[in-house]
Amino acid sequence: MARRGATGNAVSARFGDPVRTADGDFLDWQRAAGDDRPLRTEVTLERARSAITRNDSPDIPFAASFNGYRGCEHGCIYCFARPTHAFHGLSPGLDFETRLFARANGPALLRDAFRRPGYRPTPLALGTNTDPYQPVEARFRITRAVLELCLEAQHPVSVTTKSARVLDDLALLAALAKDGLAMVMVSVTTLDPVLARAMEPRAAAPHRRLAAIAALAGAGVPVAVSASPMIPGLNDHELEAIVGAAVGAGAGAAMALPVRLPHEVAPLFEAWLHHHVPDRAARVLSGIRAMRGGRLNDPRFGSRMRGEGPWAALLRARLDRLRRLHGLGARGWAGLRTDRFRPPADPCQPRLF
Repeated sequence: MARRGATGNAVSARFGDPVRTADGDFLDWQRAAGDDRPLRTEVTLERARSAITRNDSPDIPFAASFNGYRGCEHGCIYCFARPTHAFHGLSPGLDFETRLFARANGPALLRDAFRRPGYRPTPLALGTNTDPYQPVEARFRITRAVLELCLEAQHPVSVTTKSARVLDDLALLAALAKDGLAMVMVSVTTLDPVLARAMEPRAAAPHRRLAAIAALAGAGVPVAVSASPMIPGLNDHELEAIVGAAVGAGAGAAMALPVRLPHEVAPLFEAWLHHHVPDRAARVLSGIRAMRGGRLNDPRFGSRMRGEGPWAALLRARLDRLRRLHGLGARGWAGLRTDRFRPPADPCQPRLF
């Protein structure tokens, strides 16, 4: 399958929709196993009901997030967000990469939320589920609209991405950062362009992500690198090189999390391994099971983001050493200001001047 991540498109049975009936349209033959004809990306406009997702998980360092898109064209095979498509009767496989949803009314809902009496600002995290700068952002500009709103309201915001398209909004991010209101985390999982193309087929090449770090840092935007996920036997040997390259580009903080494979992601990832790196598949899966209590995923709070066992402990020790060596912080959310917030204007209120 050309330039896509998943090797199949099975529909999940978790929500009672285990069967997909072929009706002869182009998606049937495009999604046939082994077909090399390019898949077409479809985008459906979705009217969201709310803008802010609240989080109370002890494993996650932010309390509020905004996601402008469902599904992600980057096609990262390990993506933990893939199972969300199953809830809507779509496949976490190729559907997740090609049948996208854009929440075009999201910025307007966010403005309404910011204007509510009693609203208290907390850093708004973008890119916590799917990438806010995946290719369709060039068409819909939902992320840009959110950043423009945050600048107007002086609201703190963080961005996590693996796309060089973040530089399209460099001026906005720099203006926010000037007042302590923005930081960006760039995900760099490998420096090997061949592995990156297979594992993250439509994300920016590694050298372009490093260039984005350099440009952000040069514009005064605090930038961190996320060497995540680290996958035993696949990319974990690159941790020091990734962090070193990111620091050389201007990153001031670093993090690294072990791979986690919830629900349908596990069989998708296993199929990908056997297709792309069959000689290493058994070793990689064995390494993941060793840090997940004998399984491919451990959903328990406290361990799902950290893993357990010698490999996970060594990963944390290596990261701690790199932070000391380079004088790095862990993340950047805690340093964003909330005291500058002012409710944005009412779009329905006519301006007097």
